[in-house]
Amino acid sequence: MQEVPTQGGPAELVEALEPHRKALQLHCYRMVGSLHDAEDLVQETMLRAWKSYGNFKGGSSLRTWLHRIATNACLDALKKRRQPRRLRPAGPASDPRLPVGAPTGEADWLEPYPDSELPSAAETPEEGSLRRETVSLAFCAALQLLTPRQRAVLILGDVLDWRASEIGALLGMSVSAVDSALHRSRQALARRGVSSTSNSRELSPGREIAQPLLDRYLAAWHSDDVEGLVELLRSDAVLAMPPFPAWFEGKEAVGTILSLHPFGFGRRAGWRLTPTCANGQPAFVLHRADEPGGAFKAFGIVVLTLAASPGGICIGELTVYKNEQLVERFGLPGEIVRPGSA
Repeated sequence: MQEVPTQGGPAELVEALEPHRKALQLHCYRMVGSLHDAEDLVQETMLRAWKSYGNFKGGSSLRTWLHRIATNACLDALKKRRQPRRLRPAGPASDPRLPVGAPTGEADWLEPYPDSELPSAAETPEEGSLRRETVSLAFCAALQLLTPRQRAVLILGDVLDWRASEIGALLGMSVSAVDSALHRSRQALARRGVSSTSNSRELSPGREIAQPLLDRYLAAWHSDDVEGLVELLRSDAVLAMPPFPAWFEGKEAVGTILSLHPFGFGRRAGWRLTPTCANGQPAFVLHRADEPGGAFKAFGIVVLTLAASPGGICIGELTVYKNEQLVERFGLPGEIVRPGSA
């Protein structure tokens, strides 16, 4: 058990706190649905820990103590939010032949989380905290539709494996109230087709199994092959495009919107996709060239949700984030110059 040093200077305290930063950031992300906000909340957590570490008595692990502080910081921040972050707009699917509408505020949307920011097993000893399904876009989006307190109970109980008595002590709830809140939260997630327990839902296929499909996807994008992309989709595939207030359902609708926008209007001069991972799912960083022979400029991220079908693995959902700033967050430059054009 690692403890905050009760003697020594700031350097010793920083050394004790810093190894927990990624685990705290992931916890805050699950709570608030934003990587940017999660980073700010980790800073707030570290500041609060810095100010109060002298009161830490070692009754629990340092990691548990920091998660208590981070949870309270998140709950304080969530009091100021009126609307939950969403993975896609509410309401029925859109007609791909109609305008997609003007972008809405960034604060409305669940942000993708780079796998490179996930804590390692050494940083996070709890077996449950890095299960793939508890970082997925679908799981994190469903969390945002719970009340902040329900969200905290579910994450602490099912993801971080806290006892009901520990959760109750933090949130000022009885053990029976914690058990009731946990039950209601699990039911709410189940209604949305996700779960916080690893044995209650089928895991998505691993990267090695899915690699042939991902290779075909990449080749189709680079060759503007919309038909090839559509062949990779499940019949009820969904495409969302945050921050645009429209989403599309079904292979035909998704194919139409791809034809009209990413590959339409004669305005594109090519795409460059770079494989990456987000929320434990396959993803690609998007760069787009607007002029023949011109540089590829940052466009955003597309995250794929893979699914099983009678014919094998296919794509069940595509979430395309048009956000140039995300490109750098995923470790890619804002511009890629074509070979020989410099």
